[in-house]
Amino acid sequence: MSSRQSDFINRELSWLQFNQRVLEEGMDKKTPLLERCKFLAITTSNMDEFFMVRVAGLMVQVQENVHKRDISGMLPQEQLEKINENVRKFLKEKYNVFNHSIIPKLAKEGIQFKEYKQIDGNQKKFLEKLYEETIFPILTPMAIDASRPFPHLLNMSLNLVVRLSKGEEHFYSVVQVPGILKRYIELPTAKGREFILLEDIIKSRIDTLFIGYKVENVNEFRITRNGDLTIDEDDVEDLLLEIEEKIKKRKWGFPVRLEVTKNIHDDILDFLVENINIDKEWIYKFDGPLDLNYLMKFSGINGHEELKFEDRIPRLHPDLKDKDIFEVISEKDIILHHPYQTFSHIVELVDRAAEDPRVLAIKQTLYRVSGDSPIIKSLIKAINNGKQVTVLVELKARFDEERNIMWAKELEKAGCHVVYGLKGLKTHAKCLLIVRKEEAGIRRYVHFGTGNYNDTTAKLYTDIGLLTSDEELCRDASNLFNKLTGFFGQNKWKKISVAPEGLREKFYELIDREIEFSKSGKGARIIAKMNSLVDKGIIEKLYEASCAGVKIDLVVRGACCLRSGVKNLSENIDVYSIVGRYLEHSRIYYFENNGESEIYLSSADWMGRNLNRRVESLFPIEDRECFQQVLNALECNLKDNVKSRKQTPDGTYERVNSGKIKFNCQDELYK
Repeated sequence: MSSRQSDFINRELSWLQFNQRVLEEGMDKKTPLLERCKFLAITTSNMDEFFMVRVAGLMVQVQENVHKRDISGMLPQEQLEKINENVRKFLKEKYNVFNHSIIPKLAKEGIQFKEYKQIDGNQKKFLEKLYEETIFPILTPMAIDASRPFPHLLNMSLNLVVRLSKGEEHFYSVVQVPGILKRYIELPTAKGREFILLEDIIKSRIDTLFIGYKVENVNEFRITRNGDLTIDEDDVEDLLLEIEEKIKKRKWGFPVRLEVTKNIHDDILDFLVENINIDKEWIYKFDGPLDLNYLMKFSGINGHEELKFEDRIPRLHPDLKDKDIFEVISEKDIILHHPYQTFSHIVELVDRAAEDPRVLAIKQTLYRVSGDSPIIKSLIKAINNGKQVTVLVELKARFDEERNIMWAKELEKAGCHVVYGLKGLKTHAKCLLIVRKEEAGIRRYVHFGTGNYNDTTAKLYTDIGLLTSDEELCRDASNLFNKLTGFFGQNKWKKISVAPEGLREKFYELIDREIEFSKSGKGARIIAKMNSLVDKGIIEKLYEASCAGVKIDLVVRGACCLRSGVKNLSENIDVYSIVGRYLEHSRIYYFENNGESEIYLSSADWMGRNLNRRVESLFPIEDRECFQQVLNALECNLKDNVKSRKQTPDGTYERVNSGKIKFNCQDELYK
């Protein structure tokens, strides 16, 4: 069907709406106070990445005179103007919450942030000692004059700009606030807990860096630079070396945002603008500390358990508890739903495989892993135990490139077959294959998942994985690895579908089937859960299904370019977004199929990049017990009336009416 540009929502503005929903969790008085701090930190981190990638990309388009309209009909410059307007409103609301709600409530709980002028004599002595012994030796004042130009400051580093005078002359200098030190310092106090920010300590002693000069003004500032990596793989001989070089250059990308404190002196601001070379429209003034990322660590300070979420220990899967994991998977499929069920089962599986003398080979894709990954350690153990280990490490996983390069080198050093995937594509599929020699012959075991093999984020993100020894799924997994590591042209699969060749077509086929059933007066329904929905082709297909009478429920955490509830277009589509304690990350696709319903899990969102430019997998859940578990999770999402918001036809979101009985899907799934 043909659609008008007004039928779609701009991706960037929709994403900003998502970050607003995260902020609302920080505003919610029912959320524990230190957890509210954490949500404010998440919005900061989200916005940093948004500017480094999305805003920077639009700026490049404007600089190169690109006049291509987006899905909603907006030109790059129009998008930038709207983004700027929305960001300013967002920041005003965010700092209002921080200054007038979070900080006063912390003080009521006996937790105070103090300025240097507010501290007592004992605290001053403590800080003097700390400054002299720890802080001062690290600081590097960078003078700016004819022989020493303005320094090229690191992306997102926090800095102080200092205006000095000597006689009638004025000078400027820059001092970087050391990122290696903790941003907040606890002060000695007889009652309660008191903290001071690192930059306030440095500002209070800034004169020690400029002996013989008078310090007139000191202001904090922070530069955000273009952080996207552009790699032409056709001209690259060694992808690892090329990405290492690109990562170094990321630190010095062109500036896209300048953050300053509200009280900055006009002369100092003019000095920064001139030397940083940034348009004034991309300057943001803050009524409070810059870079609230520090609140993430601060929210975990010792004690004050009543101000945090109650501890939740992920549950062991009842079928795997105290049992041989290979024996269980050989008899039945297992669904693992993280973080409600522990990711340690996957860690245990790889470790068992590393030690089991009957295991011959392990193959795995790694997109994002933790900094101290137990899975990597087990893979190295497997190599040392004589197993054949093959790992696809995705070097182009944005902002995890350095970590992945480190792990790739460690694995190669141990003797692992490390591959970096197919040229021009990111490998985003999550797959683990174990080949084992048993009495009956060779048997394969597979894990397909919606999320990364990251033991840290598995405690914070909702994801679902399938453990299976199903022969056809295992053959598909073997063929997938053959495609990733060698010359294997087959694109016909027994049960799975794989992007970029076939996954889009599979989704179209499944939606078309529901359309035909609906037109025939038969049962037709689609429920889909994902992180983002921005692909025009998929959205148009969903509009077509809605017009054919198919009832569609979408749970989309982040950006959604589909406009729901529009008469004669999407009146049969409801869009929900759940933002709560855990980051909703699983991708689930349900199709009613005239009573013979099917459920698929996937590593892919409904985005152009997932369907066209990545290696992704879609796999069916066929075991009826597993099927019911995943369907229950979907139904829980749709029943949520505490953390769920529903999209309105204008693209904004409203909280779902809670009614008398409150239902929080994340709480219920944990129970």
